Amino acid sequence: MNELDKLLSYFDLEQLEHNLFRGQSLDIGTGRIFGGQALAQSLQAAYLTTDGQEVHSLHAYFLREGDCNKPVVYEVERARDGRTFSNRRVSAIQNGRPILILSCSFQRLEAGFEHQKPMPDVPMPDELTEKTLIPGDKIKQLSPRMRRTLTTQGPFEFRFVDDVDPFDDQPKEPFKRIWFRARAPLAKDHSLHRTLLTFVSDFHLVSTATLPHGISYLDPKLQFASLDHAMWFHRPFQIDDWLLYDCDSPSASEARGFATGHVFNIKGELVASTAQQGLMRMWDKEKS
Repeated sequence: MNELDKLLSYFDLEQLEHNLFRGQSLDIGTGRIFGGQALAQSLQAAYLTTDGQEVHSLHAYFLREGDCNKPVVYEVERARDGRTFSNRRVSAIQNGRPILILSCSFQRLEAGFEHQKPMPDVPMPDELTEKTLIPGDKIKQLSPRMRRTLTTQGPFEFRFVDDVDPFDDQPKEPFKRIWFRARAPLAKDHSLHRTLLTFVSDFHLVSTATLPHGISYLDPKLQFASLDHAMWFHRPFQIDDWLLYDCDSPSASEARGFATGHVFNIKGELVASTAQQGLMRMWDKEKS
């Protein structure tokens, strides 16, 4: 089984009861549940209670760390069912307590007025090459688990417009631009592609807020964790074709970093937008 098929298997939720589902947990190397997993599985649980509508927005709060060695139960509340719009609230539960709460809204696809901001002028993906995020001489500074994760080809291919070394302590402009796509062709299913984008949207976004401060999100003295996450889906897209993630951080304050992202397809169409806040707190010494 390739890495993409393996990821898709985590979205095959088990139905326990009406509006109640269970998903297995993925370890990406951090020892805790990746936020994108909880987001995407919560969205998938909500999708399983809808019929013929597509998610157009979601808003989530991360409440507690999740244990990647245990499954997660997803409880869906059917807040509203309408002819055009429907709304769901989802609680992701582990050990009897919610680790994430998500609200999402669904709509039947329809035509309407259109405008968008232009895609930034950046090199196209065929002008770039896939590179490891961590330089070879820095790999040994990571834990064995993180080393294994960051040196293994995952389900998505990333091509960075800007070479960003997360260990570089020089302040930089607070933006990242990254082309990405799934490594294998996928069925043309809107819900599948939106769920996968929800998963991958948690990569690289809020860490943009560390760039102006010359700190690394991998620094053991930095307490760094997602607090909330929001997404808006503007147009249909295929995640097995190239998408550009244009991330920037307009603010950091009160031990929180804030970042926004815009996702464009290869034709320059804006297909989705994201926003996220994360805790950014430096300890006086390394955490034990």
